[in-house]
Amino acid sequence: MSAELISGKDIAAKLREDVASDVARLKADHGFTPGLAVVLVGEDPASQIYVRNKGKMTEEAGMNSFTHRLAEDASQAEVEALLTSLNEDEAVDGILL
Repeated sequence: MSAELISGKDIAAKLREDVASDVARLKADHGFTPGLAVVLVGEDPASQIYVRNKGKMTEEAGMNSFTHRLAEDASQAEVEALLTSLNEDEAVDGILL
């Protein structure tokens, strides 16, 4: 039995292509554009890069992207209020915290 070498980059590119195709079909067939909201609390550099990349990939797939940044000292009540608001927003279909 021999091992098969797979390319994670190729698989990820194909997956992004499939998602973009599905989003285009949703738009064409139902007039619906999915939306992803990302909430970043604080100023962690790695998290900022992650959030920026998620927004870019979301937009490249044809979806709406919403980024919300809260200060590092944001209270739990502030975070919960934002999440509640996003949860009730018809334009938001997923939330990444």
